[in-house]
Amino acid sequence: MPERNAHLTNKAVKKTVNKSTTPKENPSKNMTKKQIQTFFERLRKQRPNPTTELNFSNPFELLIAVTLSAQSTDVSVNKATDKLFPVANTPEAIYALGVEGLKEYIKTIGLYNSKAENVIKTCKILIEKHGSIVPDNRADLEALPGVGRKTANVVLNTAFGQPTMAVDTHIFRLGNRTGLAVGKNVLEVEQRLIKVIPKEFLIDSHHWLILHGRYCCIARKPKCGECVVSDVCNWPDRFEFGAHRHITLHEIHHNSVSK
Repeated sequence: MPERNAHLTNKAVKKTVNKSTTPKENPSKNMTKKQIQTFFERLRKQRPNPTTELNFSNPFELLIAVTLSAQSTDVSVNKATDKLFPVANTPEAIYALGVEGLKEYIKTIGLYNSKAENVIKTCKILIEKHGSIVPDNRADLEALPGVGRKTANVVLNTAFGQPTMAVDTHIFRLGNRTGLAVGKNVLEVEQRLIKVIPKEFLIDSHHWLILHGRYCCIARKPKCGECVVSDVCNWPDRFEFGAHRHITLHEIHHNSVSK
Protein backbone atom coordinates (compact mmCIF):
# COMPACT_ATOMS: atom_id res chain seq x y z
CA MET A 1 0.00 0.00 0.00
CA PRO A 2 2.69 2.61 0.84
CA GLU A 3 4.44 1.82 -2.45
CA ARG A 4 1.21 2.45 -4.34
CA ASN A 5 0.69 5.74 -2.52
CA ALA A 6 4.27 6.76 -3.28
CA HIS A 7 3.71 5.95 -6.96
CA LEU A 8 0.56 8.08 -7.04
CA THR A 9 2.34 10.92 -5.27
CA ASN A 10 5.24 10.85 -7.74
CA LYS A 11 2.81 10.99 -10.65
CA ALA A 12 0.99 13.89 -9.03
CA VAL A 13 4.25 15.78 -8.44
CA LYS A 14 5.23 15.36 -12.09
CA LYS A 15 1.81 16.66 -13.16
CA THR A 16 2.09 19.65 -10.85
CA VAL A 17 5.58 20.49 -12.06
CA ASN A 18 4.50 20.29 -15.69
CA LYS A 19 1.46 22.51 -15.08
CA SER A 20 3.42 25.09 -13.13
CA THR A 21 6.06 25.76 -15.78
CA THR A 22 4.39 27.26 -18.81
CA PRO A 23 5.38 25.39 -22.00
CA LYS A 24 5.89 28.63 -23.98
CA GLU A 25 8.67 29.88 -21.72
CA ASN A 26 12.02 30.34 -23.42
CA PRO A 27 14.88 28.34 -21.84
CA SER A 28 17.29 30.17 -19.56
CA LYS A 29 21.06 29.82 -19.45
CA ASN A 30 22.81 29.02 -16.18
CA MET A 31 23.66 31.93 -13.90
CA THR A 32 27.28 32.90 -13.30
CA LYS A 33 28.85 32.74 -9.82
CA LYS A 34 28.62 36.53 -9.57
CA GLN A 35 24.92 36.48 -10.45
CA ILE A 36 24.23 33.76 -7.88
CA GLN A 37 26.10 35.67 -5.15
CA THR A 38 24.09 38.82 -5.88
CA PHE A 39 20.87 36.79 -6.15
CA PHE A 40 21.16 35.46 -2.60
CA GLU A 41 22.52 38.66 -1.10
CA ARG A 42 19.33 40.34 -2.34
CA LEU A 43 17.02 37.59 -1.05
CA ARG A 44 18.77 37.71 2.34
CA LYS A 45 18.34 41.47 2.53
CA GLN A 46 14.67 41.11 1.66
CA ARG A 47 13.98 38.31 4.17
CA PRO A 48 16.71 38.26 6.84
CA ASN A 49 15.06 35.48 8.89
CA PRO A 50 13.15 33.16 6.55
CA THR A 51 11.32 30.10 7.79
CA THR A 52 8.58 27.69 6.82
CA GLU A 53 4.97 28.89 6.83
CA LEU A 54 3.86 25.68 8.53
CA ASN A 55 3.06 26.07 12.23
CA PHE A 56 5.19 23.88 14.52
CA SER A 57 7.00 24.05 17.85
CA ASN A 58 9.20 20.93 17.78
CA PRO A 59 10.67 18.44 15.24
CA PHE A 60 7.78 16.01 15.67
CA GLU A 61 5.15 18.63 14.92
CA LEU A 62 7.16 19.70 11.87
CA LEU A 63 7.42 16.11 10.62
CA ILE A 64 3.66 15.63 10.93
CA ALA A 65 2.86 19.01 9.35
CA VAL A 66 5.13 18.41 6.37
CA THR A 67 3.73 14.89 5.90
CA LEU A 68 0.22 16.33 5.84
CA SER A 69 1.20 19.13 3.46
CA ALA A 70 1.80 16.88 0.44
CA GLN A 71 -0.48 18.18 -2.35
CA SER A 72 -2.12 20.53 0.18
CA THR A 73 -1.60 24.17 1.06
CA ASP A 74 0.23 25.30 4.19
CA VAL A 75 -2.88 27.28 5.15
CA SER A 76 -5.11 24.18 5.12
CA VAL A 77 -2.54 22.18 7.09
CA ASN A 78 -2.17 24.94 9.68
CA LYS A 79 -5.94 25.07 10.20
CA ALA A 80 -5.93 21.35 10.95
CA THR A 81 -2.79 21.21 13.10
CA ASP A 82 -3.83 24.30 15.09
CA LYS A 83 -6.64 22.07 16.41
CA LEU A 84 -4.67 18.82 16.51
CA PHE A 85 -1.42 19.81 18.23
CA PRO A 86 -2.96 21.32 21.39
CA VAL A 87 -4.65 17.94 21.90
CA ALA A 88 -1.93 15.62 20.60
CA ASN A 89 1.62 16.64 19.68
CA THR A 90 3.66 13.56 20.61
CA PRO A 91 3.92 10.17 18.88
CA GLU A 92 2.13 8.54 21.83
CA ALA A 93 -0.73 11.04 21.88
CA ILE A 94 -1.42 10.91 18.15
CA TYR A 95 -1.05 7.12 18.08
CA ALA A 96 -3.64 6.95 20.85
CA LEU A 97 -6.12 8.80 18.61
CA GLY A 98 -6.00 5.99 16.07
CA VAL A 99 -6.66 6.40 12.37
CA GLU A 100 -10.33 7.31 12.74
CA GLY A 101 -9.67 9.73 15.59
CA LEU A 102 -6.92 11.48 13.63
CA LYS A 103 -9.16 11.79 10.56
CA GLU A 104 -11.53 14.00 12.53
CA TYR A 105 -8.78 16.59 12.84
CA ILE A 106 -7.37 16.41 9.30
CA LYS A 107 -10.46 15.65 7.17
CA THR A 108 -10.29 19.10 5.54
CA ILE A 109 -6.86 18.25 4.06
CA GLY A 110 -6.53 16.52 0.70
CA LEU A 111 -5.82 12.76 0.75
CA TYR A 112 -6.57 12.72 4.48
CA ASN A 113 -7.47 9.01 4.55
CA SER A 114 -4.06 7.77 3.39
CA LYS A 115 -2.28 10.52 5.34
CA ALA A 116 -3.99 9.48 8.57
CA GLU A 117 -2.87 5.90 8.06
CA ASN A 118 0.71 6.97 7.32
CA VAL A 119 0.90 9.29 10.34
CA ILE A 120 -0.33 6.60 12.73
CA LYS A 121 2.18 4.11 11.28
CA THR A 122 4.92 6.73 11.60
CA CYS A 123 4.06 7.33 15.25
CA LYS A 124 4.23 3.59 15.94
CA ILE A 125 7.68 3.34 14.35
CA LEU A 126 8.95 6.41 16.23
CA ILE A 127 7.77 4.92 19.52
CA GLU A 128 9.12 1.42 18.90
CA LYS A 129 12.37 2.15 17.04
CA HIS A 130 13.43 5.69 17.92
CA GLY A 131 12.32 6.29 21.49
CA SER A 132 9.67 8.76 20.24
CA ILE A 133 12.42 11.02 18.87
CA VAL A 134 12.42 12.24 15.28
CA PRO A 135 15.62 10.93 13.63
CA ASP A 136 18.06 13.48 12.25
CA ASN A 137 19.27 11.41 9.29
CA ARG A 138 17.84 10.80 5.84
CA ALA A 139 17.78 7.00 5.91
CA ASP A 140 15.61 6.75 9.03
CA LEU A 141 13.34 9.60 7.95
CA GLU A 142 12.70 8.16 4.49
CA ALA A 143 11.92 4.78 6.08
CA LEU A 144 8.85 6.35 7.71
CA PRO A 145 5.49 5.86 5.90
CA GLY A 146 4.56 8.82 3.71
CA VAL A 147 8.00 10.41 4.05
CA GLY A 148 9.93 10.84 0.82
CA ARG A 149 13.07 12.74 -0.08
CA LYS A 150 11.34 16.14 -0.15
CA THR A 151 9.75 15.73 3.30
CA ALA A 152 13.01 14.42 4.74
CA ASN A 153 14.87 17.41 3.32
CA VAL A 154 12.43 19.86 4.92
CA VAL A 155 12.81 18.22 8.34
CA LEU A 156 16.60 17.95 8.09
CA ASN A 157 16.89 21.60 7.08
CA THR A 158 14.24 23.26 9.24
CA ALA A 159 14.41 21.14 12.39
CA PHE A 160 18.10 20.20 12.40
CA GLY A 161 19.79 22.98 10.42
CA GLN A 162 21.29 20.72 7.78
CA PRO A 163 22.08 22.18 4.31
CA THR A 164 19.43 20.31 2.33
CA MET A 165 17.16 21.50 -0.46
CA ALA A 166 13.54 20.34 -0.67
CA VAL A 167 12.63 21.03 -4.29
CA ASP A 168 8.90 21.64 -4.62
CA THR A 169 6.93 23.04 -7.56
CA HIS A 170 7.99 26.61 -6.76
CA ILE A 171 11.72 25.89 -6.50
CA PHE A 172 11.67 23.71 -9.63
CA ARG A 173 10.04 26.51 -11.61
CA LEU A 174 12.26 29.24 -10.17
CA GLY A 175 15.47 27.27 -10.68
CA ASN A 176 14.74 26.61 -14.34
CA ARG A 177 13.24 30.01 -15.12
CA THR A 178 15.98 32.16 -13.59
CA GLY A 179 18.89 29.95 -14.63
CA LEU A 180 19.87 29.38 -11.00
CA ALA A 181 19.51 25.62 -11.39
CA VAL A 182 18.41 24.27 -14.74
CA GLY A 183 17.30 20.63 -14.58
CA LYS A 184 14.89 18.20 -16.20
CA ASN A 185 13.59 16.81 -12.89
CA VAL A 186 13.49 17.71 -9.20
CA LEU A 187 16.58 15.66 -8.33
CA GLU A 188 18.68 17.39 -11.00
CA VAL A 189 17.53 20.79 -9.73
CA GLU A 190 18.23 19.80 -6.12
CA GLN A 191 21.74 18.59 -6.91
CA ARG A 192 22.49 21.68 -8.99
CA LEU A 193 21.32 24.00 -6.20
CA ILE A 194 23.46 22.28 -3.57
CA LYS A 195 26.43 22.57 -5.94
CA VAL A 196 26.12 26.25 -6.95
CA ILE A 197 24.73 28.01 -3.86
CA PRO A 198 27.53 29.57 -1.76
CA LYS A 199 27.90 27.98 1.68
CA GLU A 200 26.96 31.17 3.53
CA PHE A 201 23.45 30.96 2.04
CA LEU A 202 22.82 27.19 2.03
CA ILE A 203 20.93 26.80 5.31
CA ASP A 204 18.34 29.49 4.55
CA SER A 205 18.24 29.17 0.77
CA HIS A 206 15.47 26.55 0.83
CA HIS A 207 13.08 29.01 2.49
CA TRP A 208 14.15 32.01 0.41
CA LEU A 209 13.51 30.11 -2.82
CA ILE A 210 10.14 28.69 -1.79
CA LEU A 211 8.86 32.08 -0.61
CA HIS A 212 10.18 33.87 -3.69
CA GLY A 213 8.62 31.27 -5.96
CA ARG A 214 5.34 31.28 -4.06
CA TYR A 215 4.82 35.04 -3.95
CA CYS A 216 6.90 36.62 -6.73
CA CYS A 217 8.20 34.17 -9.35
CA ILE A 218 4.74 32.65 -9.74
CA ALA A 219 3.72 30.37 -12.59
CA ARG A 220 1.43 32.22 -14.99
CA LYS A 221 2.02 35.91 -14.27
CA PRO A 222 5.35 36.36 -12.48
CA LYS A 223 5.73 39.69 -10.68
CA CYS A 224 9.00 40.63 -12.36
CA GLY A 225 8.31 44.32 -11.80
CA GLU A 226 8.41 43.73 -8.03
CA CYS A 227 11.27 41.21 -8.09
CA VAL A 228 14.44 42.18 -6.21
CA VAL A 229 16.59 39.90 -8.37
CA SER A 230 15.13 40.55 -11.82
CA ASP A 231 18.31 42.24 -13.04
CA VAL A 232 20.42 39.13 -12.34
CA CYS A 233 17.77 36.70 -13.60
CA ASN A 234 18.45 34.99 -16.94
CA TRP A 235 14.84 34.41 -17.99
CA PRO A 236 14.57 35.89 -21.51
CA ASP A 237 10.90 36.88 -21.05
CA ARG A 238 11.29 38.78 -17.78
CA PHE A 239 11.09 42.24 -19.36
CA GLU A 240 7.66 41.43 -20.77
CA PHE A 241 6.54 41.14 -17.15
CA GLY A 242 8.02 44.46 -16.03
CA ALA A 243 11.53 43.45 -14.91
CA HIS A 244 13.95 46.27 -14.06
CA ARG A 245 17.32 46.39 -15.79
CA HIS A 246 19.00 47.56 -12.59
CA ILE A 247 17.86 47.16 -8.96
CA THR A 248 18.90 49.70 -6.32
CA LEU A 249 19.40 49.00 -2.61
CA HIS A 250 16.50 51.36 -1.91
CA GLU A 251 14.17 49.21 -3.99
CA ILE A 252 15.20 46.07 -2.12
CA HIS A 253 14.57 47.79 1.21
CA HIS A 254 11.21 49.07 -0.07
CA ASN A 255 10.13 45.59 -1.15
CA SER A 256 11.46 43.80 1.93
CA VAL A 257 9.14 41.64 4.01
CA SER A 258 9.41 40.15 7.46
CA LYS A 259 8.65 36.49 6.63
